[in-house]
Amino acid sequence: MSSQPLLLMVNAFIGTAGYKKLYQELGYTVVAEWSERKAISLVRKTPPAVIVADFYHQTDFRDRLSNLESLLAAVQGAPDTRILVFYETAHQAVLDKVGARLRIDAAMTLPVQEDRLRTMLQTWIEAASG
Repeated sequence: MSSQPLLLMVNAFIGTAGYKKLYQELGYTVVAEWSERKAISLVRKTPPAVIVADFYHQTDFRDRLSNLESLLAAVQGAPDTRILVFYETAHQAVLDKVGARLRIDAAMTLPVQEDRLRTMLQTWIEAASG
């Protein structure tokens, strides 16, 4: 079993995978998941230290505002898991509504500033280990 903290990338459309090398450099064991259902299953079995996910809104969602609400609901019971979402500025209002109901620890607009991302993840990994 790895002593490195687990980071789950939930990939939708935007491209959280573009930072996989950075995540690994910081000391995270990285797992990628394309299916929200499979990501929820993983979170329930082995809560990761960090979830990095693409956030988007489509007007044709019938019963929810975004792609992440089911995953966010599942992770609310894992208070040690940090949640970071990447989003387009056009989706800010929807993100705010979702964030008012479900915990999101941080959100970064696209394009992501890699130095900000690095600093945040370093802070989280240090807090978890110390």
